[in-house]
Amino acid sequence: MDNPNLLSPSVLAFVGDAVYSLYVRTALADVNRPSGELHKLAVKLVNASAQAKAYTLISDKLTEKEDSVFKRGRNFHTHSKPSSASGGEYHTATGLESLFGYLYLSGQTERADELFSIIWQEFSKE
Repeated sequence: MDNPNLLSPSVLAFVGDAVYSLYVRTALADVNRPSGELHKLAVKLVNASAQAKAYTLISDKLTEKEDSVFKRGRNFHTHSKPSSASGGEYHTATGLESLFGYLYLSGQTERADELFSIIWQEFSKE
């Protein structure tokens, strides 16, 4: 990717949704349970409410640029939201996905690893 700064927040979130989901699924692989159980766990962790919670775990650790990317995604106007989440949660989740999409597309995978590690440390306790 030449310049992910030029991509719309919706494109960053589109990529970030897959990136974040892969982080969750990779972390769950260590749990070593039947795939049906792993799928149920993944669904609990890759949804707007859980992603909004994940953001609260890393929000104070973001750089100025990362915070800017998050806010662009959060503030992006969408026409839909899932019935299982509030509008605020959905927008926060979109911001988180935008952030992970940006980090991936800009080659900052070590930073994405670092942020997800903070999230997973908390989520794995539950």
